[in-house]
Amino acid sequence: MARRKGVRKALQPFNLFDVLNYTFLAIFALMSLYPLIYVIAGSLNEGQDYTMGGVFFLPRKFSFENYLVILNDSRLLIGYKNTILRVLIGVPASLIFTSLVAYAMSRKELIGRSFFYWANIFTMFFGGGLVPYFLVIKTLGLYDNFLVYIIPSLYSVYNMIVFSNFFHTIPEELRESAIIDGCSELYVWYKIIMPLSKPVLATVALWSAVGHWNSFFDTMVFTINPKLQTLQYYLLKVIRESSMPETSEVPLPPEILKNISPQTVSLAAIIVATLPILFVYPFLQKYFAKGVLIGSLKG
Repeated sequence: MARRKGVRKALQPFNLFDVLNYTFLAIFALMSLYPLIYVIAGSLNEGQDYTMGGVFFLPRKFSFENYLVILNDSRLLIGYKNTILRVLIGVPASLIFTSLVAYAMSRKELIGRSFFYWANIFTMFFGGGLVPYFLVIKTLGLYDNFLVYIIPSLYSVYNMIVFSNFFHTIPEELRESAIIDGCSELYVWYKIIMPLSKPVLATVALWSAVGHWNSFFDTMVFTINPKLQTLQYYLLKVIRESSMPETSEVPLPPEILKNISPQTVSLAAIIVATLPILFVYPFLQKYFAKGVLIGSLKG
């Protein structure tokens, strides 16, 4: 009898809410995917044909010439190298530094804890502006230096709060037992707290990695050496060149000049710069939801 009820329930048609809900989600998914579809279609279309318009979903005249131009541009390799290096160095360094501060802030016996906490909160809402920040960067010797990508990003108040809130969920008895056994606070952080904090570490690492990967403003303001340009800044320059072809730094071979245009080359550059995130993000997307829940916990 129970089995019949289960089968009957499974065969019931969708109600009006389900139909409207799935319709809305399908439209929203299409709206989210369409910009990517549009860019891919344009990047795979012949440039001169693309200028006539009408390429919205599929390439009208298929061509790989746009990607050949981008892949032969030495600036792309430089951008990838600097961006990958800043991710590989900046993310672990930020996790270590921020988690150390967060562990100290999670300890109620920390002298001046309330003052330090509100001093950190103050910096989230008030800043000195770009000019004072630029002067600080220059005074510290970070101007036109690769470390300008690493040192300013070592610490994030928001990430510190996320870490600290998570540390409050770890049983206090673990730390007390380690302290009784003669362990130092640094040992407790390294051997006990950090191994138990893998969810928040993965979440903050993902946030930090996306921030490093998408950053271009620090390259534009704090560097002048072309060898220090990042991938997103390279992408910005290619997009600018698409509106001002005479400023282009990419030598276009005469035999393929007729098959490309500045617009389609810039679209190909967008895809090349986005591919790593497209491949990695589906495997890490679940940590965004975890991060929201972790950040909502109150210490």
